[in-house]
Amino acid sequence: MTDIDVKEAAQALNDIELIVQRVRQSRTYEIASQMMILWGVLVFLGNIATLLAPRHAGYIWIGVNTVGALGAIAISMFRFPGAAGKGFDARLTVAFLLFFAFGLLCSKVFGHFGPREMGAFWPIYFMLLYCLAGLWFGRAFVAIGLGITILTLIGYFFITGGAFLLWMAAANGGGLILGGLWMRRI
Repeated sequence: MTDIDVKEAAQALNDIELIVQRVRQSRTYEIASQMMILWGVLVFLGNIATLLAPRHAGYIWIGVNTVGALGAIAISMFRFPGAAGKGFDARLTVAFLLFFAFGLLCSKVFGHFGPREMGAFWPIYFMLLYCLAGLWFGRAFVAIGLGITILTLIGYFFITGGAFLLWMAAANGGGLILGGLWMRRI
């Protein structure tokens, strides 16, 4: 058996810790990429459906959010059982519901937002979560969150009429899909 000194042992433990951190980040990115692609497809379709049937926008987005939330729960429970050391955590569902309720309070009760404002508010509001997640889980979340936020603001200020919904389908829905695919490669 070879002897190693304290310095070599400390370096070996440090190397192991770095590998563990990379594996955790890889696992987080894999789960996030699945969620982002799911939500990207749904948001893309939601914007196109809203363009085609604007009178039904409320029902369309209730459907998008319901299918997305159920899909996210399914991914968490069945695709990655035991992620983060344990199975599905109901606190995440409660956190999502609180986040969504706060968004409704701000946009519907306090803000009285119109359709265009709602079309910009919700993507930016959700991208705030991505940016915050990036502080703990990796810079890719921050890059995706800021990128989609900037594209949303460009659309809000410079694109008019129905073209705004097409822009949002590409910027938000397409951005989430591309972000999810990018996360798979990191």
